[in-house]
Amino acid sequence: MVEKEKPCCAAEALRRIRQVDVGGITVGLAMLDDIIDEVQELHLPTRDAIINELIRRVKVYNYVPPSAEEKYREAIYRKYEEKVKP
Repeated sequence: MVEKEKPCCAAEALRRIRQVDVGGITVGLAMLDDIIDEVQELHLPTRDAIINELIRRVKVYNYVPPSAEEKYREAIYRKYEEKVKP
């Protein structure tokens, strides 16, 4: 397992923004690449387990509106699949 450097502060986390299409709206998500790498290393057994862990970690660094959470879950999982299965 490769030890990733965690951001020292919110400003550093903001430098690690990835643009994601969430229900037709482009949003910036901080730390997404690091989150995907970390979740991949967990070797979770099911799609739902992966999505739940992704969204849990994304919420640490980003605001996810409750009314749009399902769209965020789908969008984040698409990015996960793109990175894991190129």
